[in-house]
Amino acid sequence: MRQTSFGIFFSIALSSVLAKTMMVCIAFKATKPGSSWRKLLEVRVSYYVVVICSFIQVKNCVIWLSVSPPYQEFDHHSYPGKIIIQCNEGSDIWFYSMLGYLGFLAAVSLVLAFIVRTLPDSFNEAKYITFSMLVFCSVWISMIPAYLSTRGKNMVAVEIFAILSSSAGILACIFFPKCYILIMKPELNSRNQLVKK
Repeated sequence: MRQTSFGIFFSIALSSVLAKTMMVCIAFKATKPGSSWRKLLEVRVSYYVVVICSFIQVKNCVIWLSVSPPYQEFDHHSYPGKIIIQCNEGSDIWFYSMLGYLGFLAAVSLVLAFIVRTLPDSFNEAKYITFSMLVFCSVWISMIPAYLSTRGKNMVAVEIFAILSSSAGILACIFFPKCYILIMKPELNSRNQLVKK
């Protein structure tokens, strides 16, 4: 359940970032007079994106567990003279499809955020989202060779490091600039300042 729960929770997080990026993109397209994008400026659109994207990952994980469930495995090779009982997670194809879907969500968020990063600065969080997705993608791209080259307990450590560092990267890149303004520069957090920009 470790891999599937990680995939589901991360897909919820990434689909939330994707929904936020889509709303930034839609908001600036809807400002043009007579734009048909105004119909999509509802909170329900964000909810639909999160639910649909997360449901796809839940479906993938359910199929993975039903087609190729985990089983107990004896590892004779990692440590000579010792037998390690470990959980074999089943099909590698389903594991990499779960990771691939997370990569797909991150890539779509990155591309959308990159497209709208040059819109007016006061209301635009796209550059923070772009940087957070760059951090996320670089951590996971570097994690795959490290994960494939390790065995036994070290595989879990590599995965935990990737999860923690990518989560910290997303949180820091999106929320640190906001916290900095709220705590260190509260005078910038006013309506007059936003209108001036």
